[in-house]
Amino acid sequence: MIVITVIGLASAAAVLAMPDPRGRLVDEGARFAVRVRAAHDAAVINGRPVSVWVTPAGYGFDERRAGQWIALAEKPLRVSQWGEGTQAIIGERARVTFDSTGMADRVLTVPLRRDRTRITVTIGADGSAQVDG
Repeated sequence: MIVITVIGLASAAAVLAMPDPRGRLVDEGARFAVRVRAAHDAAVINGRPVSVWVTPAGYGFDERRAGQWIALAEKPLRVSQWGEGTQAIIGERARVTFDSTGMADRVLTVPLRRDRTRITVTIGADGSAQVDG
């Protein structure tokens, strides 16, 4: 009986120590922040406004061409869904636009949640993106 109890406790400890197969939420936030920074850089390099949009389910990037917003399709700026169980805690849709000098039209804070874990990604007016977790 004692052996079975020890095996049960060891099994429970092993399961609790296993990493989440979805990855860490902070890593997902960091991936988003790096892509935001790539959008900032694309606006400066191409001399055209680039926007980042965020919804509860995912995010994407558009470039302003000939008076219209055109979705960017090349990596790393294509539309992405948040990972399984992750949700941005915002309204329907939020957008930040970087001008050709890299300045953002506003500051945006994107709270991310998965289960009981929460982090925020803040896009600054200077085009920076910072993860706070």
